[in-house]
Amino acid sequence: MILPKKTALVGILGNPVSHSLSPIMHNAALKSLGLNWLYIPLPINNTSLEILVQNLSNIDCRGFNITIPHKEIIAQLATELTPIAKRVGAVNTFIREPNTNNGWLGTNTDVEGFINSLKNNHINLSQKRAVILGCGGSARAILVALVELGVASIRVIGRDIYKLTKFTDNYQYLHPDLSAVTWNETESKELELKLFEKTLTNADLIVNTTPIGMTNVSISSSALLSPLTESYLDRLKSNVVIYDLIYTPRPTVLLKKSAERGFICIDGLEMLVEQGAASLKLWTGLKSVPTNIMRNSALNKLRN
Repeated sequence: MILPKKTALVGILGNPVSHSLSPIMHNAALKSLGLNWLYIPLPINNTSLEILVQNLSNIDCRGFNITIPHKEIIAQLATELTPIAKRVGAVNTFIREPNTNNGWLGTNTDVEGFINSLKNNHINLSQKRAVILGCGGSARAILVALVELGVASIRVIGRDIYKLTKFTDNYQYLHPDLSAVTWNETESKELELKLFEKTLTNADLIVNTTPIGMTNVSISSSALLSPLTESYLDRLKSNVVIYDLIYTPRPTVLLKKSAERGFICIDGLEMLVEQGAASLKLWTGLKSVPTNIMRNSALNKLRN
């Protein structure tokens, strides 16, 4: 590819990145803004990550997004980290820092993306009860966002008691009412089952951060799954918000069954668009970017 002179680069680092929607939605926004910029996918493994970041420092690269599996390790390559990145323990955006000898500022826009997606849907979670399904990397950004939104309590549900305990212990300092709830359909005892059911029925917001229900080319039945059975959905509050970070398929089984019950439903495309918009503002210095164009371009790609 031959680029016009003075074309600025932005992009996404990860492995894999071939199916990422970020290049499509960012390039649509950059075209709309009339900027001579190009957003490119940069597939990279851990062993070559440092070399690539150094090379990007030597060209007109304004910044880049980072996705799995590099969100944690890349923090070591940042010249400076924002407080939000330190809190989450993961970085999804690097921004060129001219004041630090062209170093990189590492931050996390997943938190802002999640918060803005809720605001767009006019959802106020102040003093509400939140439940997070899963305790992986995505769950950390969601937890930090929920703390900022002022929720009354946070329950993290998962199957692995060791991972759950480690997760809640690491973030206990952020919220006084944060606790873990174990759930395993085949192994949970009666007391654990009652706590699990009570946690769900009391919830004002349930966020699925697990991959359960995601389209998987190697497992044809994967998209037919849901982290919550219909019998559990029937016990939820009528005004509960169900947020599934998955956006393929669209809708997921969880959101389809939730919508049938009249619940407020949001999928992961909203967070993807909003975190991308937050990154684009940081790179360009603009106060406003065309999020609708970003969303529509991503939707068109998903439909095709």
